[in-house]
Amino acid sequence: MNKRLLVLLCLMLFGTVAAHAQSFVYHPNNPNFGGNTFNYSWMLSSATAQDRTTDPSARRNTGTSTQTSTLDSYAQSLQNQLLSRITSNLISKQFGESTLKPGTYTFGEFQVEITNGTNGVVVRIVDGKGGETSITVPYF
Repeated sequence: MNKRLLVLLCLMLFGTVAAHAQSFVYHPNNPNFGGNTFNYSWMLSSATAQDRTTDPSARRNTGTSTQTSTLDSYAQSLQNQLLSRITSNLISKQFGESTLKPGTYTFGEFQVEITNGTNGVVVRIVDGKGGETSITVPYF
């Protein structure tokens, strides 16, 4: 019995394997949480490749009601060309060839207001339905 105890004691003292500790340090990958900023494009492309969801509000092309006929396309093109030509003639008669004169002008349902701004001439277009667009033509 003493021999067994002695062998067991020797194994406990000399037979243990030395363990080495290692320190673990967390390095985040996501740039939003302090990671390297160069990981951004890789993470975005990886997420985009894995994305299997679709936007429910996106319009789906079923091929029936969204397509226009050739005749409708031609009529729309003709209407756009005529409106462009009329607009060109109105502008050349109203403003001359090279200058926009400040003031308020009405063309059918559209009201065009021209003012001189700090960055250039501001053209504000208001339609009769509540829509509004502003265009700034810079000074040269």
